[in-house]
Amino acid sequence: MERVTCALAGRETRPSQVAMAEAVAAAASRRRHLVVQAGTGTGKSLGYLVPLLLAGQRVVVATATKALQDQLADRDLPLLAARLGVPVDFAVLKGRSNYLCVQRVRELDRAGEQLPIPEPDGASPGPGPLGRELRRLAAWAGEAATGDRAELAFEPSAAAWSQVSVGSRDCPGAGRCPSGGDCFAEAARARAAGADVVIVNTHLYAAHLASHGELLPPHDVVVFDEAHELEDIASASLGVDVSPGRFAALERTAAPLVPGSAAVEGVAEAGRLLAAALAPLAGRRLPRPLPDALAVGLGMARTRVGALDAGLRGRGDDKAGEDAARRLRAQQAALHLAEDLDAVLEPDDETVAWVEGPEHSPVLRLAPLDVGAALARLLWSGEQSPTGVLTSATIPPRVVERVGLPVGRTDSLDVGSPFDYPSQALLYCAAHLPPRKDPAFEAAALEELIALVRAAGGRTMALFTSYRAMTAAAACVAAALPWPVLTQGDLPKPALVARFAAEEESCLFATLGFWQGVDVPGRSLSLVVIDRIPFPRPDDPLLEARRERIGRAAFGLIDLPRAATLLAQGAGRLIRASTDRGVVAVLDPRLATARYRWELVRALPPMRRTRHRHEVEAWLAELRDPPRSRPGALGRPG
Repeated sequence: MERVTCALAGRETRPSQVAMAEAVAAAASRRRHLVVQAGTGTGKSLGYLVPLLLAGQRVVVATATKALQDQLADRDLPLLAARLGVPVDFAVLKGRSNYLCVQRVRELDRAGEQLPIPEPDGASPGPGPLGRELRRLAAWAGEAATGDRAELAFEPSAAAWSQVSVGSRDCPGAGRCPSGGDCFAEAARARAAGADVVIVNTHLYAAHLASHGELLPPHDVVVFDEAHELEDIASASLGVDVSPGRFAALERTAAPLVPGSAAVEGVAEAGRLLAAALAPLAGRRLPRPLPDALAVGLGMARTRVGALDAGLRGRGDDKAGEDAARRLRAQQAALHLAEDLDAVLEPDDETVAWVEGPEHSPVLRLAPLDVGAALARLLWSGEQSPTGVLTSATIPPRVVERVGLPVGRTDSLDVGSPFDYPSQALLYCAAHLPPRKDPAFEAAALEELIALVRAAGGRTMALFTSYRAMTAAAACVAAALPWPVLTQGDLPKPALVARFAAEEESCLFATLGFWQGVDVPGRSLSLVVIDRIPFPRPDDPLLEARRERIGRAAFGLIDLPRAATLLAQGAGRLIRASTDRGVVAVLDPRLATARYRWELVRALPPMRRTRHRHEVEAWLAELRDPPRSRPGALGRPG
């Protein structure tokens, strides 16, 4: 353990980080799984990277946010490579559809011909916006370093990118593709195969499990950073999606191979008919047996996809050439679409199906009810299964059971946080507000928000559970107060957060995507306002089915833990450094009055608490204008 402790030694002593590192080292050496709650400021990425690298372990780190991936690749791992005293080879690997497909670009622009892709409005692609985008992407293909979409200096439309990329389930493989030797995705996989640490997102790791281990190189340890997201991401990735867009994509790929084919038109029509059958069911869980109209539509679609697949195979199977590569892609797409249609038509008893998305673009989803059982089977069982390290600032209750970890081989640890929350932060609940269902609540909450932002002098991040509430509050505050109010959607997320941090008196209003992964230390953020306790939607089809299975205990086992975890994530935006001070204000009086309130409060950092706004206003005023007689001094709530 001395090597671990020495490697972590620095200008700032972090006992919680050392405790975490020692626990990770012990877990790896004993091949026992570890769940670590490491509060904000622990430095958890170094807490797991240092012991694993010193032990010579091959590691995959799966993260739920791009911000953490960037931190690992751009800051933490280069730092360790320079200072650790052991070689550190690392690679970032993304899903195949994130990389430009050289073969698809060559097919689109074969022999310099006009791009054979129709515009969405049916116009010729040459002069249209889609055609121009595709030519721009084709030009970039000749100069791209990695082919990663993130390299682009512009953001391509979904329609354009879909024409120059391919998903892992549709790709025939480098050995069967004329451009396999130039494939960006294969080059990324090759880099990952030789790396000590591979950084991926959790979606890709779940897809790796669904493919029975085909996407990632062998590894000794998997680290799920932001582990509170694992259950939901795995549930989505281990399920099935059937959308009309998949039929349209199959039509586009197959049409040049079998011109004028009735089978191609049949698949296109099946997609249109399926969209019409799904649209009225949007937002609803599907019963068993399926509604007659939907069952007939799915059955017809399955027959037509099978007919197209047979027609493609009957056209021959050239071993080389661009038509052969396109045919293989079409066959792969047809095969996987047929398999997913079979799964929906004959669902397992342990799954639930529903329709989501807008009526003009509905998606039929099928997901496992118990993702823990699936992870136990696919990830945690077998002699070659990796050791798991799950870590987050907020670990949900019963996470060991919920993600299928073997109880007898799993240890849990809470290393706390190095921050002095009782002196750095104040938790305020506006208990005097009317109940949320009271018609007077909204106006009273807006008045409360304005008073708090005024006291803070701007410097506020306001987090909302709905877009409607966010826009209404932003308009109200902008009209009443002099400070800039930035809202989600004004700029891309990184640029928006950067502007908020740079403009000290500005405010940032956002929804659920900003409740985690946002780091703004310093005076730009003195107040975090949360509009309501973030309970999951009662009509969420997957959670609804899980509630029915659990029965009366469902609120305590499903809804309350999710709300507590997300509330803690939102509150965690406030204190990001040992010098930060501020207030977390919750405008939902249930935090002070509901019978379950202590379950929520215990999930939050150990901040001082108050129900009195005048205490909050006094402290925020002193944070905004510290007494000149005590430079740097910060007041404490009354």
